[in-house]
Amino acid sequence: MTDNKNNNSNSNSRNYSNNRNNNKIYFIGAGPGDPELITVKGHRLLNSADLIVYAGSLVNPELLSNTDAQKINSYGMRLEDITSTMVEALGRGEKVVRLHSGDPSLYGAIIEQIDELAKYNVEVEIIPGVSSLFATSAALGIQLTLKGVSETLIISRPAGETLKEDDLKELSRHGATMAVFLGTHTIDEIMKTVEYPPDTPVAVVYHASWKDQKIIKGTVEDIAEKVISAGLTQSAMILIGGVVDPVQYRRSHLYSPQ
Repeated sequence: MTDNKNNNSNSNSRNYSNNRNNNKIYFIGAGPGDPELITVKGHRLLNSADLIVYAGSLVNPELLSNTDAQKINSYGMRLEDITSTMVEALGRGEKVVRLHSGDPSLYGAIIEQIDELAKYNVEVEIIPGVSSLFATSAALGIQLTLKGVSETLIISRPAGETLKEDDLKELSRHGATMAVFLGTHTIDEIMKTVEYPPDTPVAVVYHASWKDQKIIKGTVEDIAEKVISAGLTQSAMILIGGVVDPVQYRRSHLYSPQ
């Protein structure tokens, strides 16, 4: 019985491969929000797609307004349902785009999708995007790495199912620039957990590059109160470290007269 089941599965995979013109799904980073911050290649593929499965409200709807493709919001969908939807479209010979926010390599949960699609012998091409982290630094007009301040960047998220409570505490001991994704709703706990000095600069940028972008600056000691007072609970980047508001730094040797 097991052999027959495997044979049927392989047969289904081959049928999908044989019945479509393009055996590939394009995973595209939509960028941080500004519809002009998608790559040229990503924009071209998006506008030529027949089906776009997009990551809900994290993707600016303006990106979807100029295409006649069928659009499916993946928010609340199971992995298996997302996969079957895309594979069935490929079987009809359609061009399929999976549209993620920012860059899909950061908290995009793409590997599990790629592994699921591999069961159907479906190839994936990833088109990188501009991360909200880089939109945040651009909005603040800063460098994430700065000579004499910090030349190391730590990217993490608050404790949850995939991160222990003490991880941010341990990471903060390096004194590096830290970018915290998906943590605005627990910013008070984060600031109590990290071991930066209380006067370390912190910036929280809501909807970086969107039209309703908001920037809140403070320190490890007072930023939580400011963010809570502003009513921000999601869709914001937390940036901690001296690069946020550098007092002193060293010039790069790249442009030195010597």
